Amino acid sequence: MASLDLASDSSLSLLNKFFQDKSYIVGYTPSQADVSLFLEIKELPLADKYPNLARWYIHICSYTLEFESLPGEKGKSAASYLGHLFTCESNKVEDDIDLFASDDDSEAERIRQERVALYEEKKASKPKTIAKSIVTLDVKPWDDETDMTALEEGVRAIQMDGLVWGYGIRKLQITLVVEDDKVSIEELQERIAELEDYVQSSDVVAMQKL
Repeated sequence: MASLDLASDSSLSLLNKFFQDKSYIVGYTPSQADVSLFLEIKELPLADKYPNLARWYIHICSYTLEFESLPGEKGKSAASYLGHLFTCESNKVEDDIDLFASDDDSEAERIRQERVALYEEKKASKPKTIAKSIVTLDVKPWDDETDMTALEEGVRAIQMDGLVWGYGIRKLQITLVVEDDKVSIEELQERIAELEDYVQSSDVVAMQKL
């Protein structure tokens, strides 16, 4: 399959005309057809010369981390999707204009591989989302003579990896944020219960995912 000569002004001009009234190559949503052309274009087209193509390029760039999940057949060249466009237009230009650059297949493949590698690098460097929950505990004192200040200090002195106490007290109600994979609420309540001089029990009043 010959590749489109995306370095030529003629090809870029035809693509710019194509995207004048279109947002995507196929249909009304991004697909592997858009991915193929995006990976084969060397750089952002000049916006002042090819405004429609530049608009499309920037828009598709926003889907970079979703390329693998976009619908369509992966690995097909842009020429397989757009060859008909250039074939139709070729009757309107001089015979000596080369719209397909078979000799540049290796260069086009090199560019594709570079863009695929860049995409994989971006995907790998995307920070992992840490699951957290906001928890509100009711820590109940034994009676109204319990030193609530000492109780609060005792609870806040508990340290666990992934735990951040909130701010705020005549029973102690305290808010905290925990990383779900690191902090067990049951274990935390057991630690609080060890403050037996002050604590009768504790209950989870509310919990919600961040």
